[in-house]
Amino acid sequence: MCSTGSFPLQLLNCLLICVTLWSCLSSGASAKSNRRPNIVLILTDDLDVAMGGLTPLKKTKKLIGDAGVSFTNAFVASPLCCPSRASILTGKYPHNHRVTNNTLEGNCSSKAWQKSEEATTFPALLKAHADYQTFFAGKYLNQYGHAQAGGVEHIPPGWSFWVGLEKNSKYYNYTLSVNGKAQKHGSDYSKDYLTDANMSLEFLQYKSSYQPFFMMVSTPAPHSPWTAAPQYQNSFNSTKAPRDPNFNVHGKDKHWLIRQAKTPMSNSSVQFLDDAFRKRWRTLLSVDDLVETLVKRLEIRGELDNTYIFFTSDNGYHTGQFSLPLDKRQLYEFDIRVPLMVRGPKIKANQTSQMLVANIDLGPTILDIAGIDVNKTQMDGVSFLPIMEGKVNSSSWRTDFLVEYEGEGRNVSDPACPLLGPGVSECFPDCVCEDAFNNTYACVRTVAPSVSLQYCEFDDNEVFVEVYNMTADPFQLKNIAKTIDQEVLEKMNHRLMMLAVLRQAVMSDARGVRPEPPEPDG
Repeated sequence: MCSTGSFPLQLLNCLLICVTLWSCLSSGASAKSNRRPNIVLILTDDLDVAMGGLTPLKKTKKLIGDAGVSFTNAFVASPLCCPSRASILTGKYPHNHRVTNNTLEGNCSSKAWQKSEEATTFPALLKAHADYQTFFAGKYLNQYGHAQAGGVEHIPPGWSFWVGLEKNSKYYNYTLSVNGKAQKHGSDYSKDYLTDANMSLEFLQYKSSYQPFFMMVSTPAPHSPWTAAPQYQNSFNSTKAPRDPNFNVHGKDKHWLIRQAKTPMSNSSVQFLDDAFRKRWRTLLSVDDLVETLVKRLEIRGELDNTYIFFTSDNGYHTGQFSLPLDKRQLYEFDIRVPLMVRGPKIKANQTSQMLVANIDLGPTILDIAGIDVNKTQMDGVSFLPIMEGKVNSSSWRTDFLVEYEGEGRNVSDPACPLLGPGVSECFPDCVCEDAFNNTYACVRTVAPSVSLQYCEFDDNEVFVEVYNMTADPFQLKNIAKTIDQEVLEKMNHRLMMLAVLRQAVMSDARGVRPEPPEPDG
């Protein structure tokens, strides 16, 4: 015990200890505030925006859209699951990542994909170059887990924690790869319903607190088989698919695949698509719950204010448009336009942006948030972080992008539709087929203050062309390819060829690629 005479020395020591503690606490708080942001990507499966797909997602719109920015012109580079997901992961157009459809032969999760693209996906770059913890749960690519693609033992590079669904969307009776080990699930709602049974909350609980994290949650909803959670099985009982102007209308001036649809549709087809529409919405109520749970957990943990949350889909969907019962794969707005909402640091609430963004931009944007130079990658997309932070305006942003798809068909005739011959697939009753070998097209989609235009060329014997003035004809009822000025067609054809060879490495200024869109006169 010190004597009274040593009191000034004790006081000095106490002051030194207090100053040291305050310095440590201040530096700790500063380090936490300066830590790179966390990032969450919620990816739905087949969620449209043109047909009212966001209607059931009231909590999602409030917690993400109203708390940040909603993009009204968000599109996909290809309207099919595997090519689109590959574009999201790589930031590349399909002609560069070479995933053409949902089959192994189409490069979906194939050995070739694994060898050529997986090591440079944006999650792999986040982990390798920005020291992010990375977590994946849900549907990856449609053929993931296939025996010829390494089985569920294969863990794509870049994931610290991996919970990948074997193959395509399911809600019950599925297999997960949990860090490379098969985990079987049955039909018990409380344990197995996939939208609710993901392990993202466990990741948030047990992850390191000293590193930023990236979490990707990929739901099966609202993809078929459209299995709703028990509590939502009777929701939307009186709901029908929207009867927009292009509903149950013959596409008389469109590509032959659209022209073959029976119009008017049979009563059984209409009942079928209305039932599917209701079931899709029911599955989305569980997605809405998932979003609410994740946001609340981040808030409880004190991490919400330093976390970007993205919500989007891999493609749109149609139910009855141009008398096509239901699917995606077509070039029209209902299939290529998707929801996109983002909240996060430096994003003001209640924003709406009309600037053109695409799914190839998600990877570059997330890398930009993490502080990685996107120009050093081979990505075709650009970061839209400056849009979200209010640092760029429409005069300096892109006005067009590329949509492309390689059609799938069968070498033999469909037994139910022999008159159509070989080459078609995805056939419904009444011989309405949603796909074919020559349903192969490339489009330029232009969005600018002066004009909104779509120009598409088919790779078939006809070299068929479809052109739509989206300002005058938002439901794409009139193909103006034969009436539009020839000079406009030539300009759009030239721009299509330019986009078809686009690589980020040869772009002088990614955000500065801004050709003047031609004015349609049809």
